[in-house]
Amino acid sequence: MLAEHRYYDRLESVLLPREKYKPFPKAQERELWEQLPNQLREKLIREGEERLPFEWPALPAVRYMDFVRNGNRSRYEEVYFNRRQALAQLVMAECAEGQGRFIGQIINGIWCLCEESYWVVPAHMYNSQKSRGDALPDVTDPVIDLFAGETAGLLSWTLYLLEEQLDRESPMIGKRVRYEMKRRILDPFLEREDFWWMGLSGDRRVNNWNPWCNSNCMTAFLICETDESRRVQALRKAMRSLDSFLAVYHSDGGCDEGPGYWSRAGGSLFDCLELLHGATGGAFHVYDDPLVQNIGRYIYRAHISGSYYVNFADGDTLLNIPAELVARYGKRIGDGNMYALGAASLNLERLTSDKIVSLFRLIPSVLNYAELEAERAVPPFVRDVWMDGIQFMAARERGGTDRGLFLAAKGGHNAESHNHNDVGQFIVYADGKPFIIDVGVETYTKKTFSERRYEIWTMRSGYHNLPTIDGAEQQAGKEYCATDVQYRTNDDEAELTLNIASAYPDHAGIASWYRTCLLERKETARIEVIDRFSLTQSTEEIFLSLMTPCEPQWEDGAITLVHDASLKLRIRYDADRLAGTSEPVAVEDKKLRNVWGDKLHRIILKAKSPAKEGTWKLRIERT
Repeated sequence: MLAEHRYYDRLESVLLPREKYKPFPKAQERELWEQLPNQLREKLIREGEERLPFEWPALPAVRYMDFVRNGNRSRYEEVYFNRRQALAQLVMAECAEGQGRFIGQIINGIWCLCEESYWVVPAHMYNSQKSRGDALPDVTDPVIDLFAGETAGLLSWTLYLLEEQLDRESPMIGKRVRYEMKRRILDPFLEREDFWWMGLSGDRRVNNWNPWCNSNCMTAFLICETDESRRVQALRKAMRSLDSFLAVYHSDGGCDEGPGYWSRAGGSLFDCLELLHGATGGAFHVYDDPLVQNIGRYIYRAHISGSYYVNFADGDTLLNIPAELVARYGKRIGDGNMYALGAASLNLERLTSDKIVSLFRLIPSVLNYAELEAERAVPPFVRDVWMDGIQFMAARERGGTDRGLFLAAKGGHNAESHNHNDVGQFIVYADGKPFIIDVGVETYTKKTFSERRYEIWTMRSGYHNLPTIDGAEQQAGKEYCATDVQYRTNDDEAELTLNIASAYPDHAGIASWYRTCLLERKETARIEVIDRFSLTQSTEEIFLSLMTPCEPQWEDGAITLVHDASLKLRIRYDADRLAGTSEPVAVEDKKLRNVWGDKLHRIILKAKSPAKEGTWKLRIERT
């Protein structure tokens, strides 16, 4: 699509020369920086002041080796990202204050990052270099991963904003940045096509890496590359690469990686489109394309309430979405719902809280903060969502509010990006609070992206809201999928029906397993989950799992889940056929504990007698 744009072949005719590319005011151009709201300006300066005594911690080689030695990626990354966050905070403080007070520490930070042997994090280096398997990187084999790209973006924007002040201190600073950029990013980007994320060679399916890496490589070329022909060449290559990303999307724009990755999938695509739009003076414009529009809309279609989003796959349950980017994307495509979600999500305290601080997002978030704050809005709370490409549905009791019941469910297949074995998974919220949940994903380790991925409990269908048949759980692979998928909706109800039998191995002995997820909006709203199954032989052990953060309260044929005294859900089931028990599931991972606390509960509804076929119904309603 992008390579077919009318300006692709004559990009040099519209691309602004490097010295005329000015997307933001530089630090010495004080007018807009001085107009920042006092509270925001004080926050940026305060965060910079807290970094003035920062001592730029070392990154020892043995910490890099941790990933191969013991699978730990966190110890290295904690220091790695802390360095970069410190530099970003110092840069923004200097822009906000403009008195030169932070320049010394900014120089320290620039030099510190330039002196790192390798910008690629250990977890990404291991399978990327030609000398695979070594615990330390080969510095003669430069690789571009997500965070080599992020480092390039950070240093590029630092140079753009502060080059005049840095040159007064020493011209060697800018020279060093451009030297490191050329050997680590610019030359490898132009010379190689074998980085899998480019989608230009091989048959590996690209994901969020594609626009995320491309956005930072484009930034580096626009700001640091002095050869205009190479700038044009790089942007054309990025467009061809981005076409590989767009090609994996269904027309509905659904992100099969989940909303937790949308920020670096659809959101990073928007970063790339904004770079192209800005660097060509608006000539490169594709915001009227239906796919580009739908990729943006996915984020509000997956919104539940507050910071809660539908978190299928490796997505996080609680998200700090890039509010200003979402609003700006909505404005570009003319979608008021998307703009409203962005405006409603604006949060001063979370503005710089992410461990990965992308200045191309933070700068407009700061400069546009006052405008967006003045246009505070209510999220759209769309009543019905159906994306037939990724087979994702969501339904509310009422549109325009998060009050009432909320149901989301999915079909798809078990080879999605950041996949969990979860075909047929559903979740239930009430008044924006979680009751039947998708647990999410633990902190990434070496095991997460290895052949042992599905040994991790959060990835298994047995710890999703799904059946287990004679010990058999769902398997990974594109052939393990939903079939006979049907969706319907009207003012009274929304319903998804699908056959999940193919998601299980042959030895499970499932002839068919039709699951229906239904939200009724009648006088008394309720959710029903109906499983109609037929097995190849009578099977003794069949059970359903339900994951919940609420401690189950048992009655005959009913389970009550309590959020607080005024918010309870009751799950009714057929006690003649099913025996109900529950077990605590200890949450040991820090990332999951921050969401769910130290314990979850797994409800197990087990067949009382061997069965070859049957129909089980769960009815979920407020007490």
